[in-house]
Amino acid sequence: MRLPGRRTALPPLDEAAAYERCHGSRGQDVRIIQLPPRRPRFEVLADGEKLRRRFEERLDARDEET
Repeated sequence: MRLPGRRTALPPLDEAAAYERCHGSRGQDVRIIQLPPRRPRFEVLADGEKLRRRFEERLDARDEET
């Protein structure tokens, strides 16, 4: 027995199918391209505690200079 108001899940769409569903069939002026992989990002501080400690170190170093 199906409950009223519940829909069955639709299968996931790939980019081409989603574009066609939203914009209709595409002409020759639209094409899907593959982008090159992203550059590796710079290492980021893991959490706020490390950030706070680094900030305090910079403040202390600034106090020593003056």
